[in-house]
Amino acid sequence: MLPSFVQCPLVEGAIVVHRGARGIARPKCAGFRAASFTSGRTLAGILEKTNTPYLLIVRPAQHVLPGPFALERLVEAAEATGAGMVFADYYDREAAGKDSRLQEHPVNDCQPGSLRDDFDFGPLMLFSVAAIRRALKKYGPLPEAGGAGLYDLRLKISTDRPPFHLQEFLATQTAGGRRENGEKQFDYQDPRNRSVQRAMEKAATQHLKRIGAWLQPAFKKVPPAGSRFPTEASVVIPVRNRRRTVAGAVASALSQETDFPFNVIVVDNHSTDGTTALLARMARKDARVVHLIPSRLDLHIGGCWNEAIFAPHCGRYAVQLDSDDLYSGRDTLQKIVDLFRGGDYGMVIGSYTLVNGRLEEIYPGLIDHREWTDANGRNNALRINGLGAPRAFQTELLRRIPFPNVGYGEDYAVALRLSREYRIGRIYENLYLCRRWKGNTDAAIGIGKANRNDAFKDSLRTLEILARQNLNRPRGIR
Repeated sequence: MLPSFVQCPLVEGAIVVHRGARGIARPKCAGFRAASFTSGRTLAGILEKTNTPYLLIVRPAQHVLPGPFALERLVEAAEATGAGMVFADYYDREAAGKDSRLQEHPVNDCQPGSLRDDFDFGPLMLFSVAAIRRALKKYGPLPEAGGAGLYDLRLKISTDRPPFHLQEFLATQTAGGRRENGEKQFDYQDPRNRSVQRAMEKAATQHLKRIGAWLQPAFKKVPPAGSRFPTEASVVIPVRNRRRTVAGAVASALSQETDFPFNVIVVDNHSTDGTTALLARMARKDARVVHLIPSRLDLHIGGCWNEAIFAPHCGRYAVQLDSDDLYSGRDTLQKIVDLFRGGDYGMVIGSYTLVNGRLEEIYPGLIDHREWTDANGRNNALRINGLGAPRAFQTELLRRIPFPNVGYGEDYAVALRLSREYRIGRIYENLYLCRRWKGNTDAAIGIGKANRNDAFKDSLRTLEILARQNLNRPRGIR
């Protein structure tokens, strides 16, 4: 078998791969000038010049060095599984000279709910050219405009042939010029990326329609409350070991000026840093502060939310405030309740500004999710990883659809579930200051935990896709 390009670093592009009688032929390189590698027009041009069984897509990085016999392993997996696309784990190497170390970078399996356009397939993606041609013939050509060509291509192929994850480290990626923690996750909010995001939304929408998971903009009416509530609204603050910030969060909630009564329910998940004593003092000083300590020791953020929701103190509307964040003004709670009162919403979501520990605005500033529309918002929600803050709920609905007892993505899970049936109200002005600092951000977590978090949200989307497919089936064959 001929050795593949083991000593040849690659840059972003596409390489045709031929398997002959003697194994994988050494690839030949040719130039192809294009404005955007991920555009449909560019990929269509590449396909016109491709007359081989496989096409290798090399994703952006400073350098990609394939491992020994990487191509052979990718092709073998493609032929053994019949997958339309094969991807693999890889190594990261910092651009720091000879002494730089390799770090294992496993990637997740691709689920039906892996609709994020930033899903990490690693630097090497091997496509079956026959699968590409079948998918494009069956589901239509790639979009010419925008940068969603590669995203659209992998969705069309996966409709009939799910990608296969080869759990081997088949390349080393040298990444230069790393960005600050957390910047990449907000790229979809950058105004410069709006045209690309619209193209991504269109591709995702077409995919959901193909697989029978797209929902029309028809919503159930929110059922009338069957319970009496002690207040009109409750600000809910789950907390564990946030003595440094929780007093500011509670004070921010108490400072709200409203035309209705409200309280602040702080669910203290057995703090050990002095948070408990601090909250007890605040509760003694202001009767609006309800300090709850769960009897269970196995609760995460979602479980703490349920403690508040099912407590007799909870108001008609439950409004989120994290223990290290602040409302941006004294009228935040009033604006949220006014929107509930003026429309038939199961949930209301505002907009927030990212700030540092000194409350100075940081990149990218206001996160307002203006991509949301009544017509398609709940479908596009399956493509993006979050829906915004602050989040507010009809308590009656939450008592029917409680939070999952998890510490990550619990709000996204409930939002997807509610959006399946009910309309979501949006407020596009800044209502909330989201503080990012070393002790609270999930942007700097390790690869293993980041993968688990992403896989969990992908599983939520998978569950939601299956539920929506079931809703769209005729009643007799569900």
